[in-house]
Amino acid sequence: MMLAENEADFFIELLYEYHLFGHSFYLTTTHAAMLILSLALILFFLAANISVRKALAKNIAEKPGAFLNAVELMVEWLDRIWEEDYRNNARGRYNYVGTLFIFTVACNISGIFGLRPPTADYGVTLCLGMITFGLIHYHGVKKRRGRHFTGLLEPFPLLFPLNLIGEAAVPLSLSLRLFGNVMSGTVMMGLWYGLMPLLFQIGIPAALYCYFDLFSGVIQAYVLCMLTVVYIQEKVR
Repeated sequence: MMLAENEADFFIELLYEYHLFGHSFYLTTTHAAMLILSLALILFFLAANISVRKALAKNIAEKPGAFLNAVELMVEWLDRIWEEDYRNNARGRYNYVGTLFIFTVACNISGIFGLRPPTADYGVTLCLGMITFGLIHYHGVKKRRGRHFTGLLEPFPLLFPLNLIGEAAVPLSLSLRLFGNVMSGTVMMGLWYGLMPLLFQIGIPAALYCYFDLFSGVIQAYVLCMLTVVYIQEKVR
């Protein structure tokens, strides 16, 4: 899509269209950003794994490097955030929540590196919400078995429709909250670059990126993960 001069650009752009087995497929800026971020995270985790293994193989008293220090600080920070959930024999979901947090933060702050945040695409946040929704009910069934479903009839059967609507609203609530906050930042930055004179596009956007991407992006990832933990804990009581 061609844009006129000074026109705001915050939409998902089509990069490539291809045809396979009689169907059309589209490669967009969301797909490109997801691929770049996924590869970057894979490389980061591989490097972290190699660094930790090398450190363990050496003298334990040896001073760790800057990269290993950064990895240890990140892991310790995640441990402190979900320490109570981890103590409650929740290693499996702790790993998921930690991965969800790192992935969501990476998506939210990707605008700093010139990418369009994948979480500004509702198709991405809805998938995250549905995966989380499935995990919530998986742990509920695993812990409570049949009582997980009969809980929809509590405190009395007439509330079943409302309880069912409340359960169905969980993935929508998780996905829309994340999408709305990230998309609003993307729209604001698009409007700023598209409508403001060139003089105001130097320096000021850096402060805006610090708020919309770094501060708000990390906060929204934290909220998503905390809600995930709360929903799971509610189901396993």
